[in-house]
Amino acid sequence: MRERTIRLGLPTKGRMEEETLTFLERCGLRVVKPNPRQYVASIPAIPELEVWLQRSADIVRKVYYGDVDLGITGYDSVAEHGGDEHTILILHDQLGFGACRLVLAVPDEWDDINSVEDLAQLARRRGEEGHPLRVGTKYARLVSAFLTEHAIVPYQLIWAEGALEAGPHMGYVDIIADLTASGVTLRENHLKEVQGGTLLCSQACLIGNRRALKQRPEVLAVAKQLLEFFEAHLRATGYHAIIANIKGESPEAVAQKVFSQPDLGGLKGPTIAPVYLRDVHDRSWYAISIIVRQERLVQAVQQLRAIGGSGVVVTPATYIFEDEPATYRRLVAALEEDLE
Repeated sequence: MRERTIRLGLPTKGRMEEETLTFLERCGLRVVKPNPRQYVASIPAIPELEVWLQRSADIVRKVYYGDVDLGITGYDSVAEHGGDEHTILILHDQLGFGACRLVLAVPDEWDDINSVEDLAQLARRRGEEGHPLRVGTKYARLVSAFLTEHAIVPYQLIWAEGALEAGPHMGYVDIIADLTASGVTLRENHLKEVQGGTLLCSQACLIGNRRALKQRPEVLAVAKQLLEFFEAHLRATGYHAIIANIKGESPEAVAQKVFSQPDLGGLKGPTIAPVYLRDVHDRSWYAISIIVRQERLVQAVQQLRAIGGSGVVVTPATYIFEDEPATYRRLVAALEEDLE
């Protein structure tokens, strides 16, 4: 086990790379690549962190073997390649991007095959004829377990990666098990999902090597920092901060005006502070600050005006930091269980 560098694995190529880099930048953790051809990068906000750009499946393997301490990848890759649950810890399982499902899909022309039960009957018939159902996928472990559990036997797994949707049309597989986000690609290739055929729901998650987190305090400290920024950003998504000036006899009187309106309560209540004017004798103005959900923003501004608010400024909320992240508390609890 390495004792110095803290390494974070990030996915390279495709939509997952783009969404990961965008997410990190929105969290204030911009990734810098000195050379676009290189696979090592940095995050200036966390200088002790070394970023490795890898394929999603390789991130899981490298975290498993301890070559990388932390990683962001799809949950589908963790479920397929993560091995035993003791070695890899899932620190955060809902980063809010990369959402997709692992599904079984069959040709549209199979009018009588619409459910996993139909597939099970088809597999038995073909088995009796000496022709196992050929399933194209790159998720051998997950698919094998699902097919066996649902009695879709006998079957033959055909390893396939890339343009998998063309497999049934080309004739080298009968059905496929692949990821889909919207189902458009399946439909464009004349495939349909079957009822009950969702193997897994996936999105981006943060994972870590249990041994590194337990034995190296610096790795745990970086993990906490990442979780702080991730949760604060995710919590702030869909919220706006509003600042406005309002007249009142006292902070308490202003608070009563604010609380008289349904959308001005903020997260816990308004922050109210005196506004210092050039006329030092005029102490009747106060600045209020509240947090409002995006869908109630227009109503909140109208309500502020109704109680005498002016100079209204609205900005998107980037972070909302609360107490210590619940995900970090769960991580610490999981590590403490190892000591019992």
